[in-house]
Amino acid sequence: MTTLEILQAAQAARMPLALADADTKNAALEAMAVALIAAKDTILEANAKDLDAARGRVSDVMLDRLALTPSRLTDMAKGMREVAALPDPVGAVLRRIVRPNGLVIEKTAVPMGVIAIIYESRPNVTSDAAALAVKAGSACILRCGRDAWASCHAIVEALRAGLRKAHLPETAVSLIEDTSHASANELMTADGLVDLLIPRGGAGLIRACVENATVPCIQTGTGICHVYVDAAADLDMAVNIVENAKTSRPSVCNAEEALLVHRDVAAQFLPMLKQRLVNDRTAAGLTPVELHLDARAAAIIDGVPAAPEDFDTEYLDYKLSVAVVDTLDDAIAHIAKHSTHHSEAIITADKAAAQRFTACVDSAAVYVNASTRFTDGGEFGLGCEMGISTQKLHARGPMGLAELCTYKYIIHGSGQTRGGSAAKMQTPCC
Repeated sequence: MTTLEILQAAQAARMPLALADADTKNAALEAMAVALIAAKDTILEANAKDLDAARGRVSDVMLDRLALTPSRLTDMAKGMREVAALPDPVGAVLRRIVRPNGLVIEKTAVPMGVIAIIYESRPNVTSDAAALAVKAGSACILRCGRDAWASCHAIVEALRAGLRKAHLPETAVSLIEDTSHASANELMTADGLVDLLIPRGGAGLIRACVENATVPCIQTGTGICHVYVDAAADLDMAVNIVENAKTSRPSVCNAEEALLVHRDVAAQFLPMLKQRLVNDRTAAGLTPVELHLDARAAAIIDGVPAAPEDFDTEYLDYKLSVAVVDTLDDAIAHIAKHSTHHSEAIITADKAAAQRFTACVDSAAVYVNASTRFTDGGEFGLGCEMGISTQKLHARGPMGLAELCTYKYIIHGSGQTRGGSAAKMQTPCC
C-alpha cells in the first residue's frame, strides 16, 4: 500500500477505536500480546536478517538497540499487558464546573485520532507505540528505519492478528512500507490525516520533523544527560550512579553523556571513577568507558582531551565527557548551556543544594541521588511510553496514556440561553 492509502485506512479505523470500551481495548491488547509471543520464531528470524544487514555498518551499541531476543519479546508482551492493566484514559472528566445558570461543563479526555510515529532502529518501539495508541483509542501509523523494517513488519503482522481476534480493525496499527525520506516527509505534511506526529530518534530526525512538519508535532529529545557530583556527595553512591547511568545501556536517550564534579571532591572522586569505568571494566572483559576530560579533570586522571563539541554530543556509546566545576551554580550554568532538557541528576547529601538544583535545572526529569536511566515510561509506572518529550507543550517527560489523549468540553444544559449581564462566577468544584 502507498503511504496515502495507509493514512486513509487509519482514518477509517479511528471511529471504531474511539467507540471501543475499556474491556474491548484490553482484550485486544491481551490478544496482541499472545500473538506477539506466538510469532516469536518469525519475528526473531526477521530480526536476524536485519542484524546481518546492519553488522559492520553500525556500532555494537546500535546493534544492541536493533537486536531482539526471546526475553526482549517477553518484555514487550509484558509491557502491553501492563498498559491493559492501566485505567482507561478516554472519557475521564479532568475538570467539572457548575455555572450559576445551571450549565455543567466537563473537560473530558478524548482520543487524538491518528498518531504517527517516526522512529529508527528500535523494534520494541513498535509494540509499545501500538499498545499505547490502541488503549488511548487512537489509530497508530508506524514508520521505522530501514535497518529495522523486517523486524517491525513481523511484529506488526502479529499485532494485527491480535486486533482481528478482538474484532477491532487491523488498520488500527499500520507500518509504512516505504522507508525513504519521501514517506517521512509525507507523514510530516499529512494535514487532515495525522492528528499528532511523534519522532523518536537522533537529533537529525527530530530537527527535520520540528522544522518541516505541518501537522502537530511533539519534540522528543536527544539526551545529553548530566550527572553532577556535589561537594557534599556520598562518593561511593556517586560512582555507582554514574556507572549505571553510563554503562547499563549507553545507546538510549536517558543514558548519561556528561559528568560534572565539584572541585572540592574531584581529586578523590575522579580516580574512583577511572578505576570503576575503565580499569575494572577492562579487567572484567567489558568495554571500558572512554573519558573525555576537560583540562582540570585531565590534571587528575588520564583520558582523552575533551574538545569543545564533546559537551554537546550525544555519544550513545561508551564515552563520557567530564568537567570539574567550582560551584553548584557553575554546574547549573553548564547544564543550561549544554543540556537538551531531557534528564539531569545531582548527587548530594546537602538538601539546600538539591533544592536549588531541582529548582534551577530546566529539564523534563531532574533527579536527586538517582540514575538518569529511570526516565522511562515503565519505570514511571506508565506501562510503557511513546517517547520522552523535552518540550513544554502539550506533554513533557515520558509520554504515556494521558499524554496521548486530548480533551474537549462537554456542556450539559436544561434549555439555557445566553443573554443579559454575566452572573458572578461560583468557585469551580473538582
